[in-house]
Amino acid sequence: MFKQILATLAVSVGTLAAVSPAFADYPERNVEGIIQWGAGGATDNVARSLTPHVEEALGTSIILNNRPGGTGVIGMNAVMQKPANGYSVLYGAENPQLYPVMGLADFDYSAMTPINVIGQGLVVIAAPADKDWKNFGDLLDDAHQHPGELRMGGTGAGGLPSTVLAMINSVDSLDVRNVTFGGDGPGITALLGGHIDFMPLSLAAAQEHIASGRLKGLAVVTKESIEELPDVPPITDALPKMKSYLPWGPFWTVSVRKDTPDDIVAKLSDAYQKGVANEQFQTFLSDNGAKVLNLQGDDAKQFLARWQSVTAWALEKAGFAKVSPEEAGIPKP
Repeated sequence: MFKQILATLAVSVGTLAAVSPAFADYPERNVEGIIQWGAGGATDNVARSLTPHVEEALGTSIILNNRPGGTGVIGMNAVMQKPANGYSVLYGAENPQLYPVMGLADFDYSAMTPINVIGQGLVVIAAPADKDWKNFGDLLDDAHQHPGELRMGGTGAGGLPSTVLAMINSVDSLDVRNVTFGGDGPGITALLGGHIDFMPLSLAAAQEHIASGRLKGLAVVTKESIEELPDVPPITDALPKMKSYLPWGPFWTVSVRKDTPDDIVAKLSDAYQKGVANEQFQTFLSDNGAKVLNLQGDDAKQFLARWQSVTAWALEKAGFAKVSPEEAGIPKP
């Protein structure tokens, strides 16, 4: 019996010896980066701009794969189902923090380990360039006169457009038809084709199209005008009561499975910290009206928790939450 115990211990020690060098040698092959939104949107643009700098720091290639659908649930679930070995990372946006209150999933970012909260963006409400509206006040007047007729581009319940709509409806009434797309990119294509009337978008996705004159900005979701779009008024010009929710904006983050070994998390965190700190990437973010955050560890967790608290309770106030934040265990801000 004693010999059997010793043999078992020997096998266990041998297994640990075999596993530990594998962690130490990470990464030994390419890493898959799953983007939870479609090509051409803000999350996709951020991921593809950041990744080359991270690859240089990590010493391997990161193969990017768009997995849109279900307001990002499909992409996040795909990473959560992969082995916890650091070879699958999720490029995500803010949406998972609203899954519990929107009834989309029973998990949020607390089910994963944050590697880096990259940055936070601004939101612009955009429309086709040939629309008669000069600003968001004009759109709002049109919507009041024709309730349920205007077509708003969306990305599903809990997506950025639906969240902005909820905030607006908590202080006014904007009765529109929602047309759902797999991300900012397809929504912008629909705007350019005149298939929808307007859409709240991340500035990172819309700024180039507004600058070129293909789209027009009706309002930025801020208290004041911004340098990037000086001719576009803040939404508080039309809706002063929106000030209570501002400043607010989408964000981008990279995460892995929660049970990924600490040494792999540390290597990924170091590589992404260096990538986000790269001057070229920081210029990309600032040019697109986004603020660099580069948060890791406890700082990242605190940011995620605060954003979730503020936004989930705003949705509750607007009557858009399908599950009470209190029931979902989300404290008030």
